[in-house]
Amino acid sequence: MAKKYIFITGGVVSSLGKGITSASLGFLLMSYGLKISIVKIDPYINVDPGTMNPYQHGEVYVLDDGAETDLDLGHYERFTGLTLTRKNNFTTGQVYYTVIAKERRGDYLGKTVQVIPHITDEIKKRIKEAGKDKDVLIVEIGGTIGDIEGLPFLEAIRQMRYDVGRENCLYIHLTLVPYIKAAGELKTKPTQHSVKELQSIGIAPDIIVCRSERKLTKEAKEKIAMFCNVEKEAVINAIDVDTVYEIPLRFKGEKLDELIIKKLSIKPKKEPDMEPWEKMVKAIKKPHDSVKIAFVGKYVGLKESYKSLIEAFVHAGASLNLHVELKWIEAEELEKDTPEKLLGDVDGILVPGGFGSRGIEGKINAIRFAREKKIPFLGICLGMQAAVVEFARNVAKLNGSHSEEFDKSSPHKVIHLAKKWVKDGKIIERDETSDKGGTMRLGAYPCEIKPSTLAYQIYRKKRVSERHRHRYEFNNEYKQILEEKGLVISGESPDKEFVEIVELKNHPFFIAVQFHPEFKSRPLSPHPIIKSLVEKSYESKRAKATN
Repeated sequence: MAKKYIFITGGVVSSLGKGITSASLGFLLMSYGLKISIVKIDPYINVDPGTMNPYQHGEVYVLDDGAETDLDLGHYERFTGLTLTRKNNFTTGQVYYTVIAKERRGDYLGKTVQVIPHITDEIKKRIKEAGKDKDVLIVEIGGTIGDIEGLPFLEAIRQMRYDVGRENCLYIHLTLVPYIKAAGELKTKPTQHSVKELQSIGIAPDIIVCRSERKLTKEAKEKIAMFCNVEKEAVINAIDVDTVYEIPLRFKGEKLDELIIKKLSIKPKKEPDMEPWEKMVKAIKKPHDSVKIAFVGKYVGLKESYKSLIEAFVHAGASLNLHVELKWIEAEELEKDTPEKLLGDVDGILVPGGFGSRGIEGKINAIRFAREKKIPFLGICLGMQAAVVEFARNVAKLNGSHSEEFDKSSPHKVIHLAKKWVKDGKIIERDETSDKGGTMRLGAYPCEIKPSTLAYQIYRKKRVSERHRHRYEFNNEYKQILEEKGLVISGESPDKEFVEIVELKNHPFFIAVQFHPEFKSRPLSPHPIIKSLVEKSYESKRAKATN
């Protein structure tokens, strides 16, 4: 079978769910036994989102190979279970960076370098590389039709149909069909205009996926089909749902998977089995009980900043048939109000990662409250570093303890800047003059877990691999004194250079990790650390109810 390409574009407004649509299609096609992969193309000029404020871009999703990518890569991995690489996400910045570097080397032999063909050829080259050894490659084009920065990518995918053949290329356009309350009807005109805009640059969609609050009427579907020049069965309704994990099931109900297989002449290798996914969705929609966990963060004004963590709690809750109610608490509020007031009603406490000094004392106050009141606690990345600072200050009595990131004059820098480490056999060095982009410890690193620890009870393994994204590390000069005072270092890098997991004895559940476990959580296989926090928090809730 020839390789098939599916290109997904979006119109009318942004944030319609192209990423979820792409991930859902990936899941459905994989259920037929097909080898698939997914690419996200971002039209912004940044090389990657690594230096972008979470309020600008949302979460930065990190892959095993250390690539800092768009949060849609998280959707792709969660829905499909694939382990993606830096080939699965590229930006305008990366494309132009590569083309300019080639021009400086003289690769173009004196030619005038232009958007067409040089930029578009580089885009097509990257798309084809990502699709090597796959049956189907799904390509999501970021942004909205009409955005000026997206034009080179649209031109490139327009050319792809001529490169690979009409029968091997499919265009899907995702649009909004708004419901106008005053008129009491769904309006198809925005979709018609969006498709007209797409057609004006030479792309005629084969399938139109219509996002709407309410179910499309038969008349609305027929109208869209007629004026957008597609078959009636190629107008797919993507109605709002209770959980994103229901979307593949809805698409299957609309026979979108069968339509794609028919249009691309794909020969399925097996019949899909939806039962495990259906059970998971049912557990999310109809849990038998709930548990409340405080989420003490720095970017709680934009929940997308913590997308993978939110989803990891959904996965953990579904596996335990529980609804995890996240109580969002801005860390700075814990510097003004007492922890008793803000955290007194929760069953567990999470302190996630982040950058910068804002709210750090609030995070430390939350951790002290969790430690002293015996509330189940999980710290992630900066949350782990804050837990070490809190322990050094209040248990080890190392007055003035802090992270070098926030107080360079601290007498006890229990967290400091790592200057050198090894990645894939290469020595990476960094100093204060290094560029910000890509200078963190990024991607998957091994962690060896000590027996007879909480970490070992959770993982049931001596060695695991987890994804990192941080600059500062536990200062090994304080390892001995903190261990003597009761801090348990239960996970370290194989060379003992980096502390990865710390925990406390004589506490129901207190553990903090330097890595980001949420990046490895999947709907049908939740991450064990996050699942354990939910489980222990629920035990705490039941114990309080009994007492």
